[in-house]
Amino acid sequence: MDTVNVISISGGKDSTALWLLAKELETENMKVIFSDVGHEHPETYRYIDYLQKELGEITIIKPDFSDRIIKKREVVQTKWRNEGIPENIIDEALGVLNPTGIPFLDLCLWKGRFPSTMARFCTQELKVIPVYEQIYMPLFEAGKHVVSWQGIRAQESRKRAQMPEREETPEGYEVYRPLINWDVYDVFKMHDKHGIKPNPLYTQGMGRVGCMPCINSRKDELFEIARRFPAEIERLAEWERIIGKASKRGSATFFTSDDRGHGIYEVVEWSKTSRGGHNYDLEKFIAWEDAPTCSSQYGLCE
Repeated sequence: MDTVNVISISGGKDSTALWLLAKELETENMKVIFSDVGHEHPETYRYIDYLQKELGEITIIKPDFSDRIIKKREVVQTKWRNEGIPENIIDEALGVLNPTGIPFLDLCLWKGRFPSTMARFCTQELKVIPVYEQIYMPLFEAGKHVVSWQGIRAQESRKRAQMPEREETPEGYEVYRPLINWDVYDVFKMHDKHGIKPNPLYTQGMGRVGCMPCINSRKDELFEIARRFPAEIERLAEWERIIGKASKRGSATFFTSDDRGHGIYEVVEWSKTSRGGHNYDLEKFIAWEDAPTCSSQYGLCE
């Protein structure tokens, strides 16, 4: 049985190092894929283009929630009305429940809410399921054995530290994590070795690359995103407005799911405070006005 090595990349440091390692090992039958969720920084999309020019073809995966949004319109017009949801909320929901072609936004329109740390449906719906349906299933049907290369390192979290280098999945493919025992410096050394530049976001205060922002972003990450990339915060505020209209509650916030309505602008203000969140941090206010051109957590500017 022929083996196809599927290498998932995100535009981040680890997955790029993973692809470079696979090429260094002269791995045969590689299929490199990128899941476009529509919630990345423009710099990451430019970096994906750069990698294609330098390293080879990338298959773009883009999930489509059009059918589910159409079905939700039917639910709003029937079930919501039968439940006594006010007509103004129904009218607003119908006004926004149209596919946009932006996977993350369309997923949230369908769900009527943003994902959260307690309901993290984004990874499953935007990456795991689409990749399985669009990549793995056709390979299985063609009689191929699939090895899924993952750029996961034990250093990143306790959960990842428990993951084995290789394992078989119930779905019938093999998972391979060759970077599991690498540290972050090994990752950047691999970039240097092959003359590949890291994603420029790593020199702009970002510790990780992916959704901007991610629902798991820390306080300091959100602070850096807000001061360097205000357009991303403005986009998210608009998404909060749109998703709010697709919700029975008539509101939706990216980082909080309670009824207090802490929208993205309020959370950004909180990111400027000192520990405890009650007083503004003077050093952060100074930093807000004077963001350095190059700032890297990994010493990439030295």
